Amino acid sequence: MQRNLVISVLLMATLSACNLIPGKETRKDKPIARVYDSYLYRDDLQGVVPPGTSATDSTEITSAYINNWVRQELLLKQAEDNLEETNRDFTRQIEQYRNSLIIYAYESELVKQKLDTVVSPSEIEAYYKENQENFHLRENIVLASYVIISKNSPAATKIKSLLVSTREADKEKLQTLCQENGADYRINDGTTWMAFTDLTRKIPLTIDDQEDFLSKNKYYEVKDSTTMYYVAISAYKSKESISPLNFETENIRTILLNKRKAELLKQMEEDLFNDAVKRNKYEIFKK
Repeated sequence: MQRNLVISVLLMATLSACNLIPGKETRKDKPIARVYDSYLYRDDLQGVVPPGTSATDSTEITSAYINNWVRQELLLKQAEDNLEETNRDFTRQIEQYRNSLIIYAYESELVKQKLDTVVSPSEIEAYYKENQENFHLRENIVLASYVIISKNSPAATKIKSLLVSTREADKEKLQTLCQENGADYRINDGTTWMAFTDLTRKIPLTIDDQEDFLSKNKYYEVKDSTTMYYVAISAYKSKESISPLNFETENIRTILLNKRKAELLKQMEEDLFNDAVKRNKYEIFKK
């Protein structure tokens, strides 16, 4: 399966390149395949087979490449013969695509060199306060701690009592106990929210009404044949309510960076235009 995937990637990456070699029609070396007036030469296969490939795999990759080249050329010939001339001329689209790629590459390099990527907590908080109406929760979120541990662990009972405790010292004891007993755990710091659906992926909870469950359960435990699951929920926020700041921090950081990027590129374009005006580098001719 993996070998076939590699073959497919190699073919997709290199198949179209063989028709871009200048002067191919006048080459003197013997072709290895032909479709109408198009020829495939041995030199076109350079780079198709990775170094160190076995003889068997090399033959398979080469054969697959040739067969795919033939199929593509046949399809291309069929398309050219059956499309109107206006539908076969992609000169303008190709030029526009090339221009877009060049501009994108330049802008990406400019952003890499010039963009300030440090976003302070105060900037994030200020943006949040000014745009709270844009931060509505799409799902229920919780402040929750959980521990998943073997049912036969001698620490299970102690972990349960520490988990429901609100004392800071007990949180430290709980973490130590979980580490010593190889438990899968999350101890909430009182500020880090998580989606309730993420919690249910860790804990086998069967729930029809999430909000009803959250309103009635601050602690929950469940077990299966081998494992105990303990959950303590200290707070929750319902879907459609205002999302808390620390749940939106990374989202806001991305928004602010994208705004900076847009402003940087706009300023670059404006500076470029103004410089061209000063130096008389462009002209618009009257009709």
